Amino acid sequence: MSDEFDSIEYASINKIPNAKIIKNTHLFSSSAIPEDAHRVINAFDEIVQSVFPMNSKQRLSLPKVVRTLSHGLTDERGKRRLGYMNTTATLSAYVRYFSWWNIIRFAEIFANLGAISFPLNDGNVCVDVGSGPLTVVIALWLACPELRNKKLTWYCLDISQASLTLGENLYLSIAARTPPSNKNAERCWKIIRVKGALGTVLHQKAQLVTCADMLNEICDTTVQRDVAFAKTVVLQLLAYGAKKCSVLVLEPGVPHNARIISLMRDLLIEKKLKIIAPCPHEKKCAMDGLNARKGGKSKWCNFVFTTKNTPPALKKIAADAGIQKERIVTSFVLASNIQQVSASALDTVVQLRIASDRISLPGLQHGYYACSEYGLTLAVNASDAAIFSGDLLTVKLLHRTEDLSRDKKSDAVMMYM
Repeated sequence: MSDEFDSIEYASINKIPNAKIIKNTHLFSSSAIPEDAHRVINAFDEIVQSVFPMNSKQRLSLPKVVRTLSHGLTDERGKRRLGYMNTTATLSAYVRYFSWWNIIRFAEIFANLGAISFPLNDGNVCVDVGSGPLTVVIALWLACPELRNKKLTWYCLDISQASLTLGENLYLSIAARTPPSNKNAERCWKIIRVKGALGTVLHQKAQLVTCADMLNEICDTTVQRDVAFAKTVVLQLLAYGAKKCSVLVLEPGVPHNARIISLMRDLLIEKKLKIIAPCPHEKKCAMDGLNARKGGKSKWCNFVFTTKNTPPALKKIAADAGIQKERIVTSFVLASNIQQVSASALDTVVQLRIASDRISLPGLQHGYYACSEYGLTLAVNASDAAIFSGDLLTVKLLHRTEDLSRDKKSDAVMMYM
């Protein structure tokens, strides 16, 4: 995201700081991931080979299959058949490349949100819709070791039985390498594989319902408009949940996905769920992505982290397939009506979720677009603090809120800190 800013407007307020950063919580910090999880992520290709081996000929053809599948998941999605994950070659390529990336992406987010964001107890049920090779289950196990000690049952729902079977085998192998800290705990979560699509009836209600990288696929086949589609999905996901439950939806960070997630956020709030992340408020979405994919001016909520710490073997597959991946972009929402720890209610304290790359500003300054209770916000980083996409800044206002200025072109509230 980038905009031209009115230098006169900016110059009129940039001399006196009106806010001070008192805390910065990262969304993407690899240091939050446990050491045993790092080892698994770095050796993921070896673990896959141990449960789903491929021969030397298949190894040679892997980059080509990955490249073809990548087109099928992006610019040639309309040509992809519904049961594409049931073929051995495609499933092998998917889990060795795309699942690996997704585990990295999900684990970064889950670890930094922390187990407190997933309030689960012994005996609780979880549902993962569009589970594929159990990527969410694996990532949550790796990222939040506190949850490994919980006795949980996971209903993993997908139209590909082969994908579910491989995913369970992968999860069991990974769980054996990363055991719970409590010696009396179950060695792994209970997995119940269910072949079916979103809406398939299950026999138990869940305290956690997850859905990752699935909406972008079913969007291709739906005839519903965005608002109706979002409502249908929210109602179906909530139908899996108990009266007290959490819902997580996580998708690749492209404009249309961000738009759907923004609409789902509104509906979850209507259903009396609290937004846990990424939003620091429950007011109108400041980055709803309206018409963004058609060139509209509305910004779309997405978060980016770099791939500099990517395992070398995964980088090599990407290079051999001719796929450049220097950044991973994601959009998501986590909501819950289970009691959560509340944030500070001080009038002078505001939280900002950074949702852009660094922006160059007049006067050799730089800043970031962010979301706050004031709507779209421009955080001017005068102190040159270490700020990254996805960061949650807790900021103390130094002046009255009514004195906050707005940028003339973006209408963003300007906080100079």
